[in-house]
Amino acid sequence: MIARRGTAHGSGLGTQRWVVESAFAHLHWFRRLRFRWEVRDDIHEAFLALGCALICWRRLSEAQRRHS
Repeated sequence: MIARRGTAHGSGLGTQRWVVESAFAHLHWFRRLRFRWEVRDDIHEAFLALGCALICWRRLSEAQRRHS
């Protein structure tokens, strides 16, 4: 379980909550993932994998530009 925002959690879980929230926010850039149009699960999963790959590619290209 992830701790609620602003509350302490005894086990230390939820200290990095923003990582999960930002990942979902990045995936919502893609309209096909924001609203599920596909009936078949495998097609939706393929678009999800494509969205994750595009997000990683963009972050890596940004990091490369900063180091160049």
